[in-house]
Amino acid sequence: MNASTEMAIELEHVHYSVGSIKIIKDVTAAISKGKITTLVGPSGAGKTTLFRLINGLISPTKGEIRLLGKNIRDYEPTELRRNVGLALQKATMLGGDIYKNLALPRTLKKETLSEEEATELLTSVGLEKDLLRRNVKDLSGGQRQKVSIARTLVNRPQILLLDEITSSLDPVSKQEIEKLIVRINKEYQVTIIWITHNLEQAIEIGDDTWVIMNGEVLESGESNLLLQPKNELVKQFVKGEI
Repeated sequence: MNASTEMAIELEHVHYSVGSIKIIKDVTAAISKGKITTLVGPSGAGKTTLFRLINGLISPTKGEIRLLGKNIRDYEPTELRRNVGLALQKATMLGGDIYKNLALPRTLKKETLSEEEATELLTSVGLEKDLLRRNVKDLSGGQRQKVSIARTLVNRPQILLLDEITSSLDPVSKQEIEKLIVRINKEYQVTIIWITHNLEQAIEIGDDTWVIMNGEVLESGESNLLLQPKNELVKQFVKGEI
């Protein structure tokens, strides 16, 4: 696979093992720049491990990962964190107000986030600007997730990793977050990779989808592949038999 400016992430013969346990097995695949790619598969398939490889928290046992055409090993940790944002299912918050949480990425770099910037971020994710000094303990689950997403945008990442960010939300909040992610993808031109167990969400939101099982990418392509999968194991998974 040749490096391409059209690809945000490229994995070439990537393996990851812990001792004798093989978690990721010879994955060669690419994620298109500027698109939303959804990752689906049963629990324990290796989806979160792939995320940890992509954001440099762990390194491949074998193989190569390129982000934006550059080998991930050649990134300084701060540069990597600036380029790759991460939002998790549990939107972990610092004690205190929303401003303190939005400012965290700057605080870690001993820099300051202005109130004007913080307010702009807040409104960009659909929250009222007068919430800036609201204590995070008083926020709903949907509001916390929006603050978490706004915080990932502080560094203006080119790639955004989302791990089950709507799975614990009520249907209305889930729909709001889905619309927000689609808008962020379009307005910020951010490449988004979204782990979800909701196949309907994967089809509706994703431009492309990877189906991951037993540490391998069994099928990948446009998200409607989930409607008519070719691989027998993927067919069983889509039918809920795995």
